[in-house]
Amino acid sequence: MNTHEIDTALQKLFSLHVFGMKLGLDNIKNFLGFIGNPQEHLKAFHIAGSNGKGSTASFIASILMELGYNVGLYTSPHFIKFNERIQINSNFIHDDFVAKFISDYSDYIDEHQLTFFEVTTAMAFKYFYENKIDYAVIETGLGGRLDATNVLKPLAVIITSISLEHTNILGNTIAQIAGEKAAIIKDKTKVFVGKLNEEAFNVIEDVCSRTASKLYKIEDYIIEKENSVELYTEEVELDDWNMPLKGNYQKYNAALAALVVSKILLIDEPKTISKGIKNVIKNTGLQGRFEYYSKQPDIIFDSAHNPEGIDSFLSEFKKIMGKYNKRILLFGVMKDKSIKIMLSKLKDYFDEIYVTEINYERSSKINELEKIAGEINLSVKHVSNPVELIKSFSIQNRENCLVVLGSMYLLGEIKSSLQMHNIS
Repeated sequence: MNTHEIDTALQKLFSLHVFGMKLGLDNIKNFLGFIGNPQEHLKAFHIAGSNGKGSTASFIASILMELGYNVGLYTSPHFIKFNERIQINSNFIHDDFVAKFISDYSDYIDEHQLTFFEVTTAMAFKYFYENKIDYAVIETGLGGRLDATNVLKPLAVIITSISLEHTNILGNTIAQIAGEKAAIIKDKTKVFVGKLNEEAFNVIEDVCSRTASKLYKIEDYIIEKENSVELYTEEVELDDWNMPLKGNYQKYNAALAALVVSKILLIDEPKTISKGIKNVIKNTGLQGRFEYYSKQPDIIFDSAHNPEGIDSFLSEFKKIMGKYNKRILLFGVMKDKSIKIMLSKLKDYFDEIYVTEINYERSSKINELEKIAGEINLSVKHVSNPVELIKSFSIQNRENCLVVLGSMYLLGEIKSSLQMHNIS
């Protein structure tokens, strides 16, 4: 495999963004049929949610790996390299498979105008099938009902959280959004839910009833104590675990993952499950969750991209914010997010706020962010080159703090540029 071949394949794949998002399953079903329906052979854990789905998927995959299984993990988006999206036991998909897949099916992709996510999803399923994995952990892209991943007959469905997001696509109410995400539940499936409000839970409970699916609530299996979450099931008890990720909300994600694996595999191995939680970053490459990119001065990356995510970030940031002389925020998100609510929640915790835009068609533009900030009497500065801001900050007072917060695409774009400039 030479560099030209993979570069050409990725250029072709990324060019499919021109077709945008096509919500619906006909394209992906037809394409999967054309390539042999690899998804029919996968034992899958299917995960949806407004927040926490990437972390929960990574915890599940890490626990399964520590149990000795070959595990495929499909998440999105990537931070630096496309191959991050599709991995088996912490090894990213091979460049030669990506290039060959695009080359083999190029005519079909062009003729049927498949989208980036449809092609990537089919590629993941075929890669996992051909590599004879034991389990696949699959994260939805957007929503659930019309998401390209919703062709699976999963061992388990996991819904981590429900909040108002992508309202232009998924609906304007919690109930509507819950309905979209609950549509990944198939007949007689085991369904696991994180902490949900009553409105969302009722929708999912109704879908489970109609599909004869068994419903597990994380709240029925945990005891919450100050700064700790303990999990008790018939199979496993976890009350002393080493969490590599900051934030109490990550403990709920880890507990949900542990509950899923213990109930689906009926295992009683708390030490192995704890090891899976502890090693989640090493096993899956999980990034952007209250991640210290550097220290003194502290640079924190967090992929909070909706109001619920902002609340989770702030719950952790409040614990440390007092130790900094100056707190600076760099913020960028997609235009379909609740930007005014997010900025309103953030504005009292930072001395300076910079806004930027992402090189992506769905990105909120700088002038749009400035306009929204003005509506809540928030003074912001704009920055077109975030890397220059970070370079400048890194030589400032070591008692200051910079938070890079928002879309995973923003974090990935910045990380990629930093890597090119050898800044860490």
